[in-house]
Amino acid sequence: MPNLSEHFIHLGPGASATAEPPFTGMEWYRAYGARHAADGAEGRLVSQYRFSESWDSWEVHPNGAEVVICIEGTMTLIQEFADGRMEQGTLHPDDYAINPPGVWHTADVADSATAIFITPGLGTEHRPRAD
Repeated sequence: MPNLSEHFIHLGPGASATAEPPFTGMEWYRAYGARHAADGAEGRLVSQYRFSESWDSWEVHPNGAEVVICIEGTMTLIQEFADGRMEQGTLHPDDYAINPPGVWHTADVADSATAIFITPGLGTEHRPRAD
């Protein structure tokens, strides 16, 4: 059986699910976008990552909400809203958070954490974290 940390899943229109090729790094996302461009804003990427340090960038998903589910360890999710308001919350195993569309977000990880992400990938942007 595939492992979610290596083989992500694409959820598409018509309640479809497709096992993706092995994750190989940031260039993988460009190919993913090309494979599923026809799904537009309805496509969702289900992925799992293990973190041993805080994120070094912010990201935003303008075309839909992202769900973050912590399954191991703890992580502090930091959200920056369009009006400049900042919110943060610490996720423990079985906790989840929702990153609304257009909200920049990053995470602090003290030791380690593993999370599952359900992400609307279309239009995702990144920016360096300066703090």
